[in-house]
Amino acid sequence: MIPMEQRTLGRTGRDVSVVGQGTWQLGGDWGDVAEGDAFDVLDAAVDSGVTFFDTADVYGDGRSEQLIGRYLENRPDADVFVATKMGRRADQVPENYTLDNFRAWNDRSRANLGTDTLDLVQLHCPPSGVYSSDAVYDALDTLVAEERIAAYAVSVETCAEALTAIARPGVASVQIILNPFRLKPLDEVLPAAAAAGVGIIARVPLASGLLSGKYTEDTVFGPDDHRTYNRHGEAFDQGETFSGIDYATGVAAAAAFAELAPEGATPAQTALRWIIQQPGVTSVIPGARSVEQARANAAAAALPPLPQATLDAVRELYDRSIRAEVHGRW
Repeated sequence: MIPMEQRTLGRTGRDVSVVGQGTWQLGGDWGDVAEGDAFDVLDAAVDSGVTFFDTADVYGDGRSEQLIGRYLENRPDADVFVATKMGRRADQVPENYTLDNFRAWNDRSRANLGTDTLDLVQLHCPPSGVYSSDAVYDALDTLVAEERIAAYAVSVETCAEALTAIARPGVASVQIILNPFRLKPLDEVLPAAAAAGVGIIARVPLASGLLSGKYTEDTVFGPDDHRTYNRHGEAFDQGETFSGIDYATGVAAAAAFAELAPEGATPAQTALRWIIQQPGVTSVIPGARSVEQARANAAAAALPPLPQATLDAVRELYDRSIRAEVHGRW
């Protein structure tokens, strides 16, 4: 295995690789991935130094968790911290976020992952009111006391939700969309998390692939791919698809971003490197559908820091092309 930089994931006290492996792609919503291909992707990630997998009970209705559970059973040498999520399999009303439901959801995830105690459970972008509910955090504390989970965290859509969660003493980390096309978390969320000792997990790091620079306005995605059916938030929050950016706008901005990639790095690796070096970030979790993608993502951790001129150019591109569409919404 190739060693990779490790950072402490907030209040969990556990170290994880700065590039993790997102596994939404392995569960569903991006087209079918065969089990053998999924295991090959996870192998490539682990062998490249990844020690952090992120999943959710709703990815493929549990398929992603099951794949990870079977994979880790067959790879006892892999020291991987697994973060899952809960809540999106139920109607999205605050009344569903109860201790009894949490126990039932946890039991299912523990069975899927083949473990007695889940490393980290994140509330999966629940209704905004859930983040300020004392009863919710009391229930999460109970799950820790019952040793169903080792720690809990939140995954959020908005910066306001993140700041609400960071103020809670038991929240170990916050997962939030952060990439060169989504800069708002830099303003308040990352500094507040760092001050509180809360980890930051950066998701949608490539803006659903836009920042790879490989898409054109004529690119066609499959009907079972959320980049087809959720462009306007038809199925879940629009911000999860292309970071909420109009597709044509995103393609043009991605072409400009690609020109900022240093020699020897792809645009995707440049985007990941940009995220890794933002103060307060613990880990970035790109997905991968192939061995080559998994290896290339992990290799971003070894790139030298981007120079200030590049960072300034990213900010200027955001301000010019992206800010008006996303900054006020999330």
